[in-house]
Parts: sequence; structure tokens; C-alpha cells
Amino acid sequence: MALSVIIVLYVCVGILAAAGSIFISQKLFSAKAEQIFFALFLIAIAGFYLAFTAYFGDQGAWRLETGAVIVFALFGILGLRLPVVLIIGYCLHGFWDVLHEVHAYGRVSPFGAHELTELPLAYGAFCAAFDWSVAGYFYTRRREWNAAWKARTR
Repeated sequence: MALSVIIVLYVCVGILAAAGSIFISQKLFSAKAEQIFFALFLIAIAGFYLAFTAYFGDQGAWRLETGAVIVFALFGILGLRLPVVLIIGYCLHGFWDVLHEVHAYGRVSPFGAHELTELPLAYGAFCAAFDWSVAGYFYTRRREWNAAWKARTR
């Protein structure tokens, strides 16, 4: 029961963090700069898994986690210009977060024993809520982001 309460709490915090990030990004950035910011942010948040791998000493997780960071970095790089790729990247990153949470606390190993790194309690729930919330926002902004890129090329 306590874990369920913690998960719900962290999901709520993830949604609030997304709302704050969206609000601040709209105030600070133009549409084009906002897309660039969130594309680069995807690369940074993917890198957290390498930090967790090092911190928890999960030697068997390095290969899979590094490969995932590379994949999300590619989504971030392509998302610099293509909003749909950024939406997909954040949605997939949310699933990656949930997969880690299930692995860590549900003791399910989808890739074999010790291939996913450990996480702090409820980090995956927080991050998935953030990722899916901002992906929904990106969907609403995709036309403005595309228009911002087209306006500059004319």
C-alpha cells in the first residue's frame, strides 16, 4: 500500500514538473527555441540512466543503458527539427522509465537478469508522468513549431 501511495505522489509531482517546465519554456523561449530546448533536454534526461548505472555499480547494465541513451540522443537530435520525432521520443522514454520501475520493484527482468540499472524509488513513475505530459503538450505545439522553422527559411 505504501508503495502505491508513493507512486501516485511521484506521478503527481511529475505532472506538476511538466506543467512548470511548459509554463517557463513558453515565457522564456520562442517556439523554435522551445523545441530545441526540449529536444536537447531529452538527451540530458536519457543520460541520467548512465549516472544511475555508475552510482549503483550495475556493471551488467552498461551495454543496454548506453545503447538506450544513444537511441534517445538520436530522437533528440532528429527532434530538433521534427516535432513528431520529439513526441515519439518522449513517449518511448516514458515507457523506458516504466520498464525500469517494473524491473526495480516488480522484480521483472524483460532483458535478462541485471541488464537494467536500479533506480531511486518511484523515479520511473515521476519521469514517465513528466515525459507523457510534455509529449501531449508537444502534440498541441507541433504546428507552431513547424511554422517557426518554415518562417525562418523564407
